[in-house]
Amino acid sequence: MRNDDEHAAFERPKRRSRPRTKDRPDYRDAPEGRVITIDRGRYTVALAEDDRVITAMKSRPLGKQGVVVGDEVKLDGDVSGAEGTLARIVEVLPRRTVLRRTADDDDPIERVVVANADQLVVVAALADPPLRLALVDRCLVAAFDAGMEPLVCLTKADLAPADEVVALLEPLDVRTVVTSRDGDLSELRDLLTGRTSVLVGHSGVGKSTLVNALIPDAERRTSHVNEVTGRGRHTSTSAIALELDGDGWIIDTPGFRSFGLAHVDVDHVIRAFPDLDEASAGCPRGCTHAATEPECALDAGVADGTLRADRVASFRRILSSRDSD
Repeated sequence: MRNDDEHAAFERPKRRSRPRTKDRPDYRDAPEGRVITIDRGRYTVALAEDDRVITAMKSRPLGKQGVVVGDEVKLDGDVSGAEGTLARIVEVLPRRTVLRRTADDDDPIERVVVANADQLVVVAALADPPLRLALVDRCLVAAFDAGMEPLVCLTKADLAPADEVVALLEPLDVRTVVTSRDGDLSELRDLLTGRTSVLVGHSGVGKSTLVNALIPDAERRTSHVNEVTGRGRHTSTSAIALELDGDGWIIDTPGFRSFGLAHVDVDHVIRAFPDLDEASAGCPRGCTHAATEPECALDAGVADGTLRADRVASFRRILSSRDSD
């Protein structure tokens, strides 16, 4: 039979290989766990069903999807936890909260610090190194933006009084706890129990010392503050989640010297203050709620007595921390 299509002989030959299936593995019943630390592409995961701790790698289908400390994941492969075994992370469950930071305020790249923490503990020393209130304010902004409840832990109260700092934070309804070196940590422990708390703060403020006192077998490295620069040395090099007496988790993070807020949306922050958020409905479009805004409704609220002046001033102080470090 004659073929009148002169191009037929040049058509690409039909594929003889088996067509690619659209079916994907079903991981609904796969074991789940929490990523507790990461080291050079290997993920240490605590299983949810028992006390096994396993080592895993990220499966290829996840591609460039990030996996961070605090992530809840599904696993495939060998989850026995035996030495030399390696499981695979095949799915990252939806994150309830995400704590982000940027290297600085001009950096467009957001870095996820931890996932699924419900409480952010800002650890700040009252002295040695000197208190940096602007950095505390920046961490509070990040907590409010992430939808996490903030707690400020003021350390080294044996070296300097805490009253002034506590008073500055009171209008924001931010809880504070004051500790001394070798002092009683029962109040702090109570505030951490039953929560997933991430500890942040710059180097030398005593985060690792607190973790070692709360969880004696944590063995986090500590160091002294440089007498010349007044700064601490980075002793924790990676984030790690540690279980607190079987009831709660503490995520210790490496110390930092800056906390960029390029990613923060002021509307997310003000939602953490229901009274201010409600009043801001009267603000003109694009209002930043700064003291320099000529028609900000927060000023009207202060004038008519519906808003506390110190609360509005404190809110504006933490927002202005985005312009200083």
